[in-house]
Amino acid sequence: MNMAMAQKMKKKFQTVKVELRIDAPADKVWEAMVLDYGAISNFSPYIYASNYEAGSLKGEVGAERKCSFNSKGSQWVHEKIKSIDHDKRVMINVPIDGAKLPLDYDNTQAFYTVKENPDGSSTAGYEMQFRTKPAFMGMLAKGGFKKQLGGTLVGLKHFVETGEKVNLANEKYEEIKDKYPKPTVLD
Repeated sequence: MNMAMAQKMKKKFQTVKVELRIDAPADKVWEAMVLDYGAISNFSPYIYASNYEAGSLKGEVGAERKCSFNSKGSQWVHEKIKSIDHDKRVMINVPIDGAKLPLDYDNTQAFYTVKENPDGSSTAGYEMQFRTKPAFMGMLAKGGFKKQLGGTLVGLKHFVETGEKVNLANEKYEEIKDKYPKPTVLD
């Protein structure tokens, strides 16, 4: 990842890194993961619904999306693409607002990465750097983020390889999660 693109984190933060091999070309994975930014509910088993916000229509710098974590819409996050390097396939996503989330938004960012493998497959990854409010919740949140980011990669793999959506609304994840390898946790 290109750390020059990252925001300066003002305080000490926690880090979670996960990655998973996907049997599809890197461009196809990048399209689902980044270029169709507002449609993360196509593959995240922890998101009930997602949509573009503030006039955004595609995954580009400045695009915004809102992700709802329940059917009532009472728990949500509003995010924005801070930077994209299409050549290296690295995108930085930052939360800008949310409901019922213990995040310090000024000290949280996520890197989305896609690497092309020699055999034509790809490896997708998430690295989340975060701080919680209150700070003591950081270790507790870290375990939850490992689970959520790993599950999202499994959902992405299933969606890209089969075209079938995986989200909280259709509960497909429970049916498919044991059919795929567990994502690699890198930290």
